[in-house]
Amino acid sequence: LKRSPVFVESCLRQVTAMFSRQIAAAGSAVASVAAVKCAPRVRCEGPPTAASTSSTTVTSQAQDGTVTTTTTTTTVVRPIDYNYPPYGLSSGVQKLPAWIKLGCGSEEYICAEKGATFPGDECPDKLPDLSKHSNIMAEVLRKDPGVYDRLKNKKTSAGVGLAKCVKTGFDNPGHPMIKTVGLVGGDEESYTVFKELFDPVISDRHGGYGADAKHPTDMNPDNLLQVKIDPKNKYTLTTRCRTGRSVRGFALPPACTFEERRELERVIVKGLLSLDGELAGQYLPLHGSRSYAPLPEGMSEDQEEDLRKRGNLFQEPDSTLLLSSGCGRHWPDARGIFHNHAKNFFVWINEEDHMRIISMEPGDNVDAIFRRFAKACEGVQKVLKEEGYDFMHNDHLGYILTCPSNLGTGLRAGTMVKLPLLSARKDFRDLTKRMGLQARGTAGVDSASTGGKWDISNADRLGKSETHLVNIFISGVSQLIKWEEALEQGKSIDAEVANAKEWAP
Repeated sequence: LKRSPVFVESCLRQVTAMFSRQIAAAGSAVASVAAVKCAPRVRCEGPPTAASTSSTTVTSQAQDGTVTTTTTTTTVVRPIDYNYPPYGLSSGVQKLPAWIKLGCGSEEYICAEKGATFPGDECPDKLPDLSKHSNIMAEVLRKDPGVYDRLKNKKTSAGVGLAKCVKTGFDNPGHPMIKTVGLVGGDEESYTVFKELFDPVISDRHGGYGADAKHPTDMNPDNLLQVKIDPKNKYTLTTRCRTGRSVRGFALPPACTFEERRELERVIVKGLLSLDGELAGQYLPLHGSRSYAPLPEGMSEDQEEDLRKRGNLFQEPDSTLLLSSGCGRHWPDARGIFHNHAKNFFVWINEEDHMRIISMEPGDNVDAIFRRFAKACEGVQKVLKEEGYDFMHNDHLGYILTCPSNLGTGLRAGTMVKLPLLSARKDFRDLTKRMGLQARGTAGVDSASTGGKWDISNADRLGKSETHLVNIFISGVSQLIKWEEALEQGKSIDAEVANAKEWAP
């Protein structure tokens, strides 16, 4: 029974239908209504793993005034497949290392080998030892352990408990030099029900952002600086804007059910397929996903490999940070990627967030990239509203996403740029930080540069609007390129660097 909740639900529906027939027969003596007949009809299909029930009601009236109501209930019972979620692991996942497989089924991720032992359903009565943890959540609880005691038994209206939010932080101590957040949202309400923990974590991660602060939102491309980042087209390789979006009414990935994830895929894909012009494209589920009828086995392995090789598609969850947060549950079902025909606009579905929206192209045309990005967000939101849904958003936290680090705009405007001389300075990372920028190596956060190439983007997410952050990026990167040119010409930039600061309107 524990392994077959959908099958049990199907049986209960059939039993209910049986009793309905008996009740209807017992009530046949009522003069005004001759009978209420329920005739269940069961048929089997395969190989998908879900069961569903639909009813059709027909009411007729005889010449003598007798009303007869006939309800036909059709239950579709699909065979249980123990080689696919939610009852087992998909064939692709079965090939992965054991410690990854543990996080790709239906159960919470428990892996002693990786130190992932914190329960994801209920918090232990006593706060675990956090003396060796280096994430922000741990720091907050060390300062005030009472927060844990006050929140450990609380739940959101959807049943998400504190354990679901903090598990990844307890399972992953982190490194003193690489501080992670250590906390995720299980649903939209998590940020309010557990605000006593989330607020100080958010404040620490976002530079003192207040518990009563208001976040501005501005997606109007007309408010962007009209400054060309790389006038000689010599330094920038590719430029992009990306963000995340969550759909209100659904749990976030750490607490998302099998059925919710499929409904998310359905409604989001419907919105994406309605896009036209330069945004028109196709949706490709991950290879092996059975959730999308037009491609019942997902994209081909060759398509998947090509997209990943180009850096356009996410990997399976291969870190304990993701596995402990629940983002690998039921992998790869209902996950995939949409891309337009030009392959300069991508949307990841049901990875770390409900949606990851990416607009990119070679060069430095930030204006075109942001306009495409803004138009896509608007188009998808329109269809969501037609379906009775909307994006998660409020005046305090802006757009709600899984990780508190991405709250607000969730926006990262970035470019891969060649700065070999400027980046050789010892104060390079400090310089970019003072300018409101973040410098990443070619392999991501805290990695080294290759050949003087850097991924430069805005550092903030929360407290400033989308256009404000993009303008910080435009102004900052254009100045970095000017300094690189000056160094190539043998000029000193020390005085200018000393006075460098973040762009402000």
